[in-house]
Amino acid sequence: MIARWIQFSLSQRIFVLAMFAVALTAGVSAWLKLPVDAFPDISPTQVNVIIKAPGMTAEEIEAQITQPLETELLGIPDKAVLRSTTKYAITSITLDFVEGTDIYWARQQVAERLNNLWSELPPTVDGGIAPMSTPLSEMFMLTLENPNLSLMERKHLLDWQVRPALRTVAGVAEVNVLGGYTKTVQFTPDVQRMSAFGLTLPDVADALTRSNINGSIGRIEVGNDTLIVRSEGRFTQLEDVAERVVAIKEGSAIRLDDIGRLSVGSLARYGGVTKDGKETTEALIVALKNSNTAEVVEAVQAKLAQIKPGLPAGTEVNVFYNRKNLIDTAVGTITSALGQAIVIVVILLAVFLGQIGASFVVACVIPVAVLITFYLMSVTNLTANLMSLGGLVIAIGMLVDASVVVVENIVSQLSRGVPLPRLHVIYRSAKAVATPVIAGTLIVLVVFTPLLTLTGLEGKLFSPVAMTIMFAMAVALVSAFTIIPVLASFFVSKAPQQLPGYLQALQNGFESALRKAIAVPKTLFIAMAVTLALTVLAFTQLGKTFMPTLDEGDLIVQLEKSPTLSLSASLALDKQIEEALLAEIPEIKQIVARTGSDELGLDPMSLNETDVFMQLAPTDEWRFDTKAELANAIREVLKGFPGINYGFTQPIQMRVSEMLTGSTGMVSIKIFGDDIARLTEVASEVANVTESVQGAIDVNKTLMEGGDYLRIKPKMDIALRFDMSLTELSDYLQMQVNGVQVTDIINGRIVTPLMFSNQREGIAAIGSDIELANLPIQLPDGTLLALSQVAELERVEGPAVIEREDALRYVMVSANVENRDLASFVEE
Repeated sequence: MIARWIQFSLSQRIFVLAMFAVALTAGVSAWLKLPVDAFPDISPTQVNVIIKAPGMTAEEIEAQITQPLETELLGIPDKAVLRSTTKYAITSITLDFVEGTDIYWARQQVAERLNNLWSELPPTVDGGIAPMSTPLSEMFMLTLENPNLSLMERKHLLDWQVRPALRTVAGVAEVNVLGGYTKTVQFTPDVQRMSAFGLTLPDVADALTRSNINGSIGRIEVGNDTLIVRSEGRFTQLEDVAERVVAIKEGSAIRLDDIGRLSVGSLARYGGVTKDGKETTEALIVALKNSNTAEVVEAVQAKLAQIKPGLPAGTEVNVFYNRKNLIDTAVGTITSALGQAIVIVVILLAVFLGQIGASFVVACVIPVAVLITFYLMSVTNLTANLMSLGGLVIAIGMLVDASVVVVENIVSQLSRGVPLPRLHVIYRSAKAVATPVIAGTLIVLVVFTPLLTLTGLEGKLFSPVAMTIMFAMAVALVSAFTIIPVLASFFVSKAPQQLPGYLQALQNGFESALRKAIAVPKTLFIAMAVTLALTVLAFTQLGKTFMPTLDEGDLIVQLEKSPTLSLSASLALDKQIEEALLAEIPEIKQIVARTGSDELGLDPMSLNETDVFMQLAPTDEWRFDTKAELANAIREVLKGFPGINYGFTQPIQMRVSEMLTGSTGMVSIKIFGDDIARLTEVASEVANVTESVQGAIDVNKTLMEGGDYLRIKPKMDIALRFDMSLTELSDYLQMQVNGVQVTDIINGRIVTPLMFSNQREGIAAIGSDIELANLPIQLPDGTLLALSQVAELERVEGPAVIEREDALRYVMVSANVENRDLASFVEE
């Protein structure tokens, strides 16, 4: 078989050269189109369900939403792990499926079960399945800066100009807008005037909802023309709302501005963004699963350049995270290493083969194998990343092995002056070494085969390495008996009569050493056995870790403050920390910190939690030699802010850790149980033990307890006496504290919520529990009573966050490890 292969190649040399030219062209084309990323997509098939429940506590959401949903979702086939995080007003449920599960099938299964259960959930909830992305899809982040625009105006720009434009970019799953204030039209009722007119809030809300409609009447024929008839009553501006009649009393029209105050307001905020000590707005672009990150980023940048002229004067788009920068650096580094390896191999070939023609022929196998491997990567849907390209770097030295043997034997046979045609000598030379060369290459291929059997995270990380090595080796083996004999027929000449001096000296030295070794076989065997034993002993003493940490360039510090801290206080503390870091650490170019939850709920943090994103200066401008030293300097600054827990991570590292364990620490310990107090107690003990282990840093535990709640319990005798609806009381209190959306104002494509609210800049105007207790409550008969007269108010403590895995509560202790290997740390 192999003999015929070689014979065909030499008899059809032009055809073989043409075929390889086509293959190389396909390889170049594949390389230009190959999806490029810094890291392989190691995420499992994952579906995230986000449910928002305004005003509900963590325990209420767990009982009424999380538990019923988990019970329903646990029955989905091929589910691997189900995790949930429940906090005030939001719950996030994440389902991981077994390897190979189709993402569309998984989303359909989750959607069906959500639909089955949705009618049984509280009526005020909102949400559903998150966009089809992965935990590693956050690829581009920016802030919108303009000193002439308020935070509300910048948020409005992001919501209605930037976000819709970026959503049109192919490969973008979602554009998440954070920070600022969402504009609303706010109606603050005057309950005394409403009572005087005999109106209640439900009356007003019903009147506004019924009158805020456009109606389709039909059509009429006017001569030969058709007229579409429609009625228009929708609100388009604030003045329309103010003049709307909500009731007729004693023949007089009562308008909305007769019974309260209309103003521009904002939705209640669940998070904020600060930059270098000042509050700002942010947009986070999320890529679709399986998209080409580099291409999507380039398209996003092009779209931003396109829409920038249409933004208000003085508006700057500040990009503080661009995944393509990391991709370019990582791929550039590995490509440079690949190029250097090729140059070194070519030089060694020239030195040891002793003639330029033979060296050129053997070196040709490297670009052939590499380019055709790119084509095979494209066919098998492999991306170009650190792992797959790293496999090529590993394989470079092995790619020439088969060709070196073939060419060296061709040179040797040609030098003997056998009286046969040149092509026949080349044929016999290649055929003679075919069996051992093929056997040797197959042994190498078999060595890497077990890596292809790995599953889960290990398989996704290391399979690309094995596949690219095996692709390249297989292509190199085929080339050794096709294109290499053909090229040898054109470029290889007879070996010189005498070896160059350096090669002759090397050969003499080798022959001398070989004779001495053969003379003392027992001594040689003992020496090899001792060396092997020492090697095994050294291996057992080596530190072990899953894989080295990729230096992503930027740094993230995660802060956890007191659970009772308000958003305003949390943002104020963030500003102080940012100013201190920028003043003390010149290596930090800029800081963007995100506090609390994002609008979509993709990362539901509490008001006391902050991700501090630090964009660092080039390393040649640092005072420190390593990033670890820089992190220690940052720790010293953070020590000036007592009561804050913190941990260090990086953008991709953070999402990978959260995907695997729900934590961002290098080591995570989960304690399962039902009693929150007992869980917290055990977690404290585990944290103390962890801190005592050498190498432990940034030890933190989940703060489940610490939520501060004001419980309002209606007095049932008062409610019965005045026929007071508990639902109406709850709605009225929600309006005073959080705001209630009644309807919308639509102006063109811009939709503005119309709220019944008593807020100032997204914060309830009521500033204390005493003020809330004295709040006047309108009873059905028009009587006004203070809230404390119709309900009991009590401050109680409760859980701030509840985390669950496969329907069991747990608390987590996490830690990072410094100056020692991860495996020995875990064992200790």
